[in-house]
Amino acid sequence: MITKSTSTALTGAQRVSLFSLTVTVAALTALVDQATKATAIMELAPRGRVPLLGDLFGLQLAFNPGTVMSLGADSTWVLTTVSAIACAALLIGATRARSKGWSTAIGFVLGGASGNLLDRFLAPPGGGNGHVIDFFAYGNLFIGNLADIFIGVGFGLGVLLYVRKHSTRRDRRVRVLPEPVSTAVREPR
Repeated sequence: MITKSTSTALTGAQRVSLFSLTVTVAALTALVDQATKATAIMELAPRGRVPLLGDLFGLQLAFNPGTVMSLGADSTWVLTTVSAIACAALLIGATRARSKGWSTAIGFVLGGASGNLLDRFLAPPGGGNGHVIDFFAYGNLFIGNLADIFIGVGFGLGVLLYVRKHSTRRDRRVRVLPEPVSTAVREPR
């Protein structure tokens, strides 16, 4: 069991446990992402857009060579390289995670990034130039996928953990001052 400790180093078994948690979360999120993309390809291809909340949110199959809103569409191989480096950096970060919360956050980001990286290699045209499979249509703004949501969840959890840690540190630095001693002169009896 991993206990909360700020002053002691983690044991080897605790580090392995935290790394395993990260890899498990990443593998599950990437698997769910790829399964939803396969379903989207089978179910959405012939239909076009399927409104779920009117024009605000729906399902629409798209193959994105770039990032959000197709930014970098002409540089797919650069995006693939950056994504692969990010995944490697996240794996290194996972070896340094010191809590279940951070391991989970890193796992969500790694799983989402891996899901989109798999598309770069497996989706047409493939070979590192593949297009990411998107199917969540957010109005007329952009179309995303579950991997994007997992990345957002991981970043959000990371921000919460960071803020919580720093607010706890600040609370520990605040000292309660003793009541002031009265300086009033007493009348003799």
